[in-house]
Amino acid sequence: MHVAERQPVLQVQELRKVYKRWFTPGVIAVDGISFAVTEGEVFGLLGPNGSGKSTTIKLILGLLRPSGGSINVLGHAPGSHAALTGIGYLPEDNYFQTFLTGFQTLDFVGKLYSITGAQRRKRIEELLETVGLSGAAHRPIREYSRGMLRRIGIAQALIGKPKLLLLDEPTSGLDPIGNREMKDLFIRLAKEGTAVFLSSHLLGDVEDVCHRIGILESGRLRKVGGIRELLTDKEVIELKLRTPPDEKRDELLAQVEKITGEKPEAGHPSRSLESLFLETLSEEGADDAADAGDSSNDNS
Repeated sequence: MHVAERQPVLQVQELRKVYKRWFTPGVIAVDGISFAVTEGEVFGLLGPNGSGKSTTIKLILGLLRPSGGSINVLGHAPGSHAALTGIGYLPEDNYFQTFLTGFQTLDFVGKLYSITGAQRRKRIEELLETVGLSGAAHRPIREYSRGMLRRIGIAQALIGKPKLLLLDEPTSGLDPIGNREMKDLFIRLAKEGTAVFLSSHLLGDVEDVCHRIGILESGRLRKVGGIRELLTDKEVIELKLRTPPDEKRDELLAQVEKITGEKPEAGHPSRSLESLFLETLSEEGADDAADAGDSSNDNS
């Protein structure tokens, strides 16, 4: 099923938020924005600092009252019990009781969702495995690194099996491997039907995982649409060929120039730094395993 055919989980219409101040016209934080997020979709909200991203998230959660427009969350008003029980939320900053362990933190959140004992324990163990914290489950939160705090934060956002997942800078503090693991998790959740709404300054992460994006600037939604559609330059056609012999290559480029009237650019494709990094670590791991096997055979 295409994303466009799925049911809307979040609908925002002409949303407006003005922060009133005495004897001044007020500050317009969100200025008449409209967008929707459907089930099974990853939607990214981008914008510089002060563009209105955090205010928009707070309005969706019902933490702020809009000055105008409307928000529909899972068919309910924002901030209502029916809406909040279907939302998982990861704020930009980590707020935890640092004397609790990772397991105890998830246990506390699970109780807030009224998940029963045996079911709650099973869910916690699943999530700790999912975010790679099984080995640190019984360590106090104060001993967690920043990346580990983001992982446990993502786990607590997922404990209620939300239909709408709101993530504010979800990969901040993660190393490249953790970053890739969490992005793969968001993609998998979307395939399972969860609507994922994320706000991030890391444009590469957004490009990797999002189906659609919205770009906020000064409280206004400047662009919204499918990420491939927005990034594709339809005036340029890219051809990929295995490298021919030099004389054939020159002949091919000459023919293209003759047909188009423009000299084509030719070069070799490059990969992303992330893919090189992960591939290198994978190769090192395979080499280490092979060396260990050889050593074992030598000793036998």
